[in-house]
Parts: sequence; C-alpha cells; structure tokens
Amino acid sequence: MNTPLILPFFQPQLLIILLLISSRNILSSAAAGKWDLLQSDIGITAMHMQLLHTDRVVIFDRTDFGLSNISLPHGKCRDDPNERIVKHDCTAHSVEYSVASNSIRPLMVQTDVWCSSGAVTPDGTLVQTGGFRDGEHVVRKYRPCSDDYCDWEENGGGLLVKRWYATNHILPDGRSIVFGGRETFNYEFYPKRRGADKVYESPFLRQTNDPGSENNLYPFIFLNEDGNLFIFANSRAILFNYSKGVVVKNYPTIPGGDPRSYPSTGSAVLLPLKKYGRAEVLVCGGAPRGAFMKARHGTFVGALNTCGRIGINDANPSWAMETMPMGRIMGDMVLLPNGNVLIINGGVSGTAGWEYGRDAVLSPVIYRPYNRLGMRFEVQTPSSRPRMYHSTAILLRDGRVLVGGSNPHEFYRFTKVLFPTDLTLEAFSPSYVNALRPKIVAPVSQSKITRGKPVQVRFTLPPGRVDASSVMVTMVAPSFTTHSFSMNQRLLILSRRNMAIVAGHTHEIQVTAPGSVNLAPSGYYLLFVSHQSIPSEGIWVQIT
Repeated sequence: MNTPLILPFFQPQLLIILLLISSRNILSSAAAGKWDLLQSDIGITAMHMQLLHTDRVVIFDRTDFGLSNISLPHGKCRDDPNERIVKHDCTAHSVEYSVASNSIRPLMVQTDVWCSSGAVTPDGTLVQTGGFRDGEHVVRKYRPCSDDYCDWEENGGGLLVKRWYATNHILPDGRSIVFGGRETFNYEFYPKRRGADKVYESPFLRQTNDPGSENNLYPFIFLNEDGNLFIFANSRAILFNYSKGVVVKNYPTIPGGDPRSYPSTGSAVLLPLKKYGRAEVLVCGGAPRGAFMKARHGTFVGALNTCGRIGINDANPSWAMETMPMGRIMGDMVLLPNGNVLIINGGVSGTAGWEYGRDAVLSPVIYRPYNRLGMRFEVQTPSSRPRMYHSTAILLRDGRVLVGGSNPHEFYRFTKVLFPTDLTLEAFSPSYVNALRPKIVAPVSQSKITRGKPVQVRFTLPPGRVDASSVMVTMVAPSFTTHSFSMNQRLLILSRRNMAIVAGHTHEIQVTAPGSVNLAPSGYYLLFVSHQSIPSEGIWVQIT
C-alpha cells in the first residue's frame, strides 16, 4: 500500500497537485528520509556552497546585502568607498562550515561574490570566478587547511571580461572553462595559458538568449567521456569541442520548447557513468516560456513538472520525457552515492529573481534512474522551511545532504515578507543514513589512487544475507553549487571483479580506477561502497 503523501496545508495549489499525484504510478516508501536542523544562524545565507576534501564547506552570499549576522575575526573590516550599501563593513560574507564539529568560522572576501561560479582544482584548491561590480573580473582562491588560518586570496585581474551568472567546469587538463554570464556571450579559461589567454565568442549563447528574459544564464555544462562538453541553455543543447571552438552536435530542442535555465530555473545532472556505459543527462523543472515577464507583473505561472532525459552519445539522440510528482522551479539536483538523484528545494510557481517565486515545495523527491518507467519518483518527508531563490544543497561524505539558503530579497529581510531571509543550515538524511550500512576498512581516507590501476576495497557488511551482485563502488566529485545547478558534479560506477570474503563480515572487492581524464579529471573524489542500494559513508581519494 502506498504511503500517503504529506504536503503543507497552506499552499493554494496543493489539492490539485495531490489529485494529480494520486493518478500516477509513483514509488513510495515507509522510510522517506528525515530532517535535522544543524545551525539556526550561520550569519549569512547559503547562496553558494562547495564541499572540500577537509570535510569543510565553504559558503558565501554577497557583500552588498548590507551587514551580515556574523563578525569578522580579530578586528578585521572591509573598506570599500565604492560599496553602495556599507562602505566600512566589519561583518563576514563568507564562512567555513566544519561538518565534524558542526561549527562556523567567518572568512573574508574583499570584493562582491554575488552570483558567481567556481570549481576545485586537482590539488583541492577552490577557484571561484566573477561576481558583481567590483568582483566581476576577480578570481579568488581558497586553499584548504586544518589550522583555521586559511582565507580567501584575490586576483583582481584574473578574468578578461566580466562574469556574472556564468558556469565553470573543470577540464581534463586541470584548467576550468568559464562560460557565459549576463550579457557575456563568450567564454575563457583559467588559469591562462599561452595561446589560450583570450576570450572566445559563443554564437550558441547569443542564439539562446531571450530578449528581456535571457533564460540562458548558468547554463548546464557536463564533461562528456569523449572530452567534449555537453552544454544546455534555455531549451537547447550542443556538444562542444572547446579546444577547437566547434559545435560537434546539435541536439533536438527539449519537447515543449520551454526554458529550463535561469531565470526560468530548472536543474540538471549527468547520470551515473560506467565504463562503456551510456552517458545520459537529466533536466528537470523550469518555467513556461514567458513566465519571467509575467512574474515581473505579478502573475505567477505554475512551474514545469517534467524531466527530459537524453543519451548524449546516441547516434540519433532524442529526449525521453517523464512527469514529476509536482512542478518545481529553482530545485537542486544532487547525485546520491547509490546512483539515485535527489530533487530538493524550490517552488511550485513563478521564476527565479527578486520576489518572483511562489508556493514553496517542501517535499524532496528521489529519482531512481534505473527503475522501470512510472516507478522512478519517490516523494520524501517534507521540511518545515521554504527554500526558495538563492538556496543550495550539496552531498556530504556521510551521505547526508546539506541544505541552506533562501533569500529572494535584494537585502536581508527577516520580517513582513512572504519568504524571510533564511540563515539556517539543515541536513536531509535519505532513508539509508539510518539503515545498517557497509563500512569501508581500506583504503583509508585521503588515499591516492592511480588512473587505470586496480584498487582493493575492503569493507564490512551488516549481518544477514549478502547479495554480491548488488555491491557497487562509486566515486563522486563534489560540486560547486549555486542557483540550482551543481557545477562539476559527476558520479562514476567503477568496474569491478569478483568479491571475496576475508573473514566474518569483512569482504574485499577489486575495482579499477577510471583510466581516462575525460571520465574522471584528476582531483579529489568521495568513494562509497553500496550494498542493496545502501551506501557506506565515503572516504576521500585523490586520483592522479
């Protein structure tokens, strides 16, 4: 018997949604995850987040919201005569969250990081690019440390043109491509190299720009296994050879032709990759064409309730459409260690932008990509906190999902508004977190693995029947997440050989590290062992 769907009673569209859901074949479960409040006030709103290999999360919002709720340490202050809100600011607009101690440490940014982008380099350094006004040409680096003294370093001339609402993706050679931005129909690379130190035009960005609405900001970008980039903006996608500046393939327009990119903000993931497997992209949610202009005039159109799925290397690629339990705008999509996808945050109507979203979606949904059609979506336990515009969600090493943010206002506003500015951090725990889980014994965390070489993974399983065929070893690249898109997120299912019992409940399996830099660029990954879809806690590995 299906578990009843729990939805908040105060949203006006929910009766219609409930009736629609009851007519669909949606997988449900008695164990639908749980929520925990981690921090009631981190001082800022979690607009951008990145998990680092130190199990610390770098979080930031913007410098021109006004004074934040957390002071800079040691009497530090930021003085900027060009700042339009606070010219002498002794509060922090970035923090570091320690997962282990559940604590916050303020960090100092010198320029505005609002609506920026980023990626982690192979050595584990967070490189963040662009922002607003004095920050739009800036590159900032955050080098992780264990002594609580590391902070942001800024390079004011790191970008050749302004980058605001751009997307970054790490490349096989360790550089990042910085693609697009508001009124910026081009791309560049960082760090610069001789012969590749200029700006390159992108006709695709011009073609996908809707006058007055844009609908192509924060494009969805994924590194394909052939080394080219799959790029989705608005309602269209291309396969792009960035080395030659050539479009290799044009994909069909997503059925319906409605935009899925900011401000008609949907989300997207590259589904789990296997060696010799099919590379597929899943795009979910968004807003009907014209919704942004209608929201600006006070009419809030219902969000799209569809997902499109496409095999990007198919000879004749086409979109397969699926229907979610509810429409969703500004949702985040997080790859879970067992290969499932969590869809979380957002609203039922309106668009992204100041005050343009309505009717929060409090219930996450898990999408199971390898279930049969009609049995892939599972509605989860709702949160009590709306997570609207400027919300984020990222995977943690223990398998929980860190959730924060929500500030659909031009400044911090805590009262007399529909969705107050939210400074909290929560964790959503999928049902596997409270199950009896595998435990990795070896290798130890922070181990280095060699590309294309075998890796012996030793782990324990809980007492009971062992299904060796269900054991799966995965590697997850942590993402830079903002504005409903997780840049650089990817999950690899490693090739495996026979599993053997070592002693008692301890087992060992041999897997092969990814051999191609196109499949797995060098850097830090989380490695998990799953048994019957229940993953272990992860360990950090660095592929070299």
